[in-house]
Amino acid sequence: MKGQLALAIALLGFATCSLGAAPADQVAQIGKTLTPFGAIIAGNADGSIPAYEGGLRTIPAGFKPDSGFWVDPFKDEKPLFRITSKNMEQYADRLSGGQKLLLSKFPEYYLDIYPSHRTAAYPQELLDATTRNATTCHTIKDNLAVDPVCRGGIPFPLPQNGNEVIWNQQLRYKSPGYTTTSSSNSWVVDSRGTVTKTAESATFEEAPYYQIKQADRDPQLYYRAWALDSYPARSAGQLVILADYLDPTVQPRRAWSYTPGMRRIKLAPEFAYDTPVPNQGGVNLFDELQMFSGSQDRFDYKLVGRKEMYIPYNAYKFYFTCGQQEQFTPHHANPACERWELHRVWVVEATLKPGKRHVYSKRTYYLDEDTWGAGLYDAWDQGGTLYRALFLSGVQLYDKTLPYTVKNVSYDFNKGIWSLLNDGLKGGYIVHDTPKSERDMKPESIVAEETQR
Repeated sequence: MKGQLALAIALLGFATCSLGAAPADQVAQIGKTLTPFGAIIAGNADGSIPAYEGGLRTIPAGFKPDSGFWVDPFKDEKPLFRITSKNMEQYADRLSGGQKLLLSKFPEYYLDIYPSHRTAAYPQELLDATTRNATTCHTIKDNLAVDPVCRGGIPFPLPQNGNEVIWNQQLRYKSPGYTTTSSSNSWVVDSRGTVTKTAESATFEEAPYYQIKQADRDPQLYYRAWALDSYPARSAGQLVILADYLDPTVQPRRAWSYTPGMRRIKLAPEFAYDTPVPNQGGVNLFDELQMFSGSQDRFDYKLVGRKEMYIPYNAYKFYFTCGQQEQFTPHHANPACERWELHRVWVVEATLKPGKRHVYSKRTYYLDEDTWGAGLYDAWDQGGTLYRALFLSGVQLYDKTLPYTVKNVSYDFNKGIWSLLNDGLKGGYIVHDTPKSERDMKPESIVAEETQR
């Protein structure tokens, strides 16, 4: 793996002078102390976080390509230790508010800490584009928009402020094609422990930001997704489409909905900010889909720095082998299905701007330095009480050179309920290498194709 990393860096041909937001002395560290995507190459002082050596590219025995399921390369590993309510203070500095609250409220909950593996690996063209972005990529309009010149790579591998970290999370790599699930389930567990499937959907997700060879793409469009419900019966055939843009001050999120009873597509501008997501039982908001989604204009984002934290990582068991009903206990996800590892994360604190409206007053994000996706999220209500916590887990899709972070657990501490989202255990997750045409991605075309199946 060390040879792979050296080769990747040698091929980059990075510039050592800063033309963008990152200072020249930081840019000069790419390939020396920093990876092309801005992570620290070295491990930590005691070796509990290993050095980065190119990520996971070896395909384990038994893997079946295009099956939608990935074999766990670490299935035989045992936990190093377990964190419980009794010993959590010993590890408190590496735990989020949400983790600590779960441990203190529910003595049966625990975190099994496994050996850390820095499995994130990327295609060479993304590494090239990311290194270019270090000197050319800019935010504009008070950090609320990104210059389209950034397309094709992580925009800010050397972030200088909190907004840039959040942009990295929104623009994290999602493949040059698109991903689908034939059966993505959303689950909600109420305060009595009753498990309810709130939606079963066929889903589509793409990142036009990385589709740089598609001449028909709007260069401002960076994300697009849709979900077609098949369950419950009352919402079968209902379709929601989202599209996000690099300059939301000019082109805010575009959202559409289609209801079979009305037989027409209508714009849905309310599908943003702190509007609850309908097919997720109202537990989650539109601007916290997969941790963050949409415009950053309602909060001030402060970059705190890097920190070592226990985050959900290499969660192959959670994604692919833990039984669908096995995932649940009355008050939280089944800790036997979860895997936690120590990783360095970027920490961003978001505070509601004066005069802006939102159900939260403050948010904290903990984002993995290698994937820009996996991590933790806490949110506080207007009274300063911890309202919600979200754990976004990830796996490396080794045959696709793709860090994949979609499946997550969200806890609503105010109502005493929790949800499990983007559960693809039934149908798996399929990665398509070739994008659809823009003609096929018009809302009318999506409705025509998907509702006639």
